[in-house]
Amino acid sequence: MASTPESPADLPTRSWKQVLIRTGKEFQDDNLTDWAAALTYYSVLAIFPALLVLVALLGVLGSYPETTDSLLQIVGDVGPASAVETFREPIEGVVQSKGGAGALLGFGLLGALWAASGYLGAFIRASNSIYGVSEGRPFWKLRPTQVALTLVMVIALALLTVALVVTGPLAQSIGGVIGVGDVAVTAWDIAKWPVMLLVVMAMFAALYNVAPNVRQPRFRWLSPGGAVAVLLWIVASAGFAFYVANFGSYNETYGTLGGIITFLVWLWISNLALLFGLEFDAELERERELKAGLPAEESLQLPPKDIPKEEATA
Repeated sequence: MASTPESPADLPTRSWKQVLIRTGKEFQDDNLTDWAAALTYYSVLAIFPALLVLVALLGVLGSYPETTDSLLQIVGDVGPASAVETFREPIEGVVQSKGGAGALLGFGLLGALWAASGYLGAFIRASNSIYGVSEGRPFWKLRPTQVALTLVMVIALALLTVALVVTGPLAQSIGGVIGVGDVAVTAWDIAKWPVMLLVVMAMFAALYNVAPNVRQPRFRWLSPGGAVAVLLWIVASAGFAFYVANFGSYNETYGTLGGIITFLVWLWISNLALLFGLEFDAELERERELKAGLPAEESLQLPPKDIPKEEATA
């Protein structure tokens, strides 16, 4: 029996081509477009409480026009530009209304954690489908894992959002308060993009390792599938934004709902990229096993973290 390649870098170029071909085939066979639609539903449930937390926090800290403008600019840069007007009124309304910002912050945080936990639950089921395994982890083990992963993702997303908001005049104001010069602020404006890219890839890798009920050979903070997912998401988002700006007719067709429809389609595309990256990692593991002479054509030979009770008693 041949030795299993220690890392993806040990695979020949032809193997990478086979991995990509099988990823596309399995992407269809595993019905990942349907799973992406389910994840989009949970994304919608999670994104509005999360947005409520952010704007309520801004309302508690104070109404800073540059902060609100930066937040709206992020929505336009990351997602479709038409989504800006969809979120402008609720963001400005909460930021300018300090009275209930504290209560909104508490309710929004609880809602965001609950909704994000639902998203993680759906992602776990999708990841088990990709790896072809049943969920064997008992509730007392799976639920804490789901909650812990949810907290990590929410905190990471909050830090990423703050990093995006803290730019331009706001960054200079904060830099003056903490005694950091303009050079450091300018350096942060440049360095934050690759830093955030690495953080997003690490988030994807954490999802890919923890979610499926399989024991990975090793934990990688930067997985090839995570890199593929980020790259695909950037390209797909840019392509979709270009299409909407030049050829799309969502506003003419759906009227005031055009921005919402556009945003939902973009969320679906984003979840497609996330699932494609996970499928890529699974097929990369299959290629490693095939190179080692293992019978991985139909199913991966990774051991489960926990065996389902009905299988254990069979």
